[in-house]
Amino acid sequence: MGMIAEFRQFAIKGNVVDLAIGIIIGAAFGKIVNSLVADIIMPPIGLLLGRVDFSELYVNLSARSYPSLAAAKAAGAPTINYGVFLNQVVSFLIVAFAVFLLVRVINHLRRLEVERPSTPPAPTREEALLTEIRDLLRERK
Repeated sequence: MGMIAEFRQFAIKGNVVDLAIGIIIGAAFGKIVNSLVADIIMPPIGLLLGRVDFSELYVNLSARSYPSLAAAKAAGAPTINYGVFLNQVVSFLIVAFAVFLLVRVINHLRRLEVERPSTPPAPTREEALLTEIRDLLRERK
């Protein structure tokens, strides 16, 4: 029973919960970025390059010819799907840039926190007593 209690304590700690939330948000963010790349960014680029659909760019490694990547996959033909790879590279670059911006903001906030003058610490007991003594001596003069 001790190991279960220890695991529960570990799982409930803030860092583990924060990590789990980060993973869930990251997965959702990845889907959004993939959709952004496949549905919004790559179609105009493909249009500018002569109506190219990047998701259909592939090299057929078999002797037969196929009209599309889907047909080649359905037939079980070996293919190199470099168009899908290009989409993933663009997705990665977008995610990497977003993470860079996030880290940049966090570092900026940390610098502001370090530069911000903090309130001075409360005087120690000895300092308070010395202050009282000094004030009493001033009053005597």
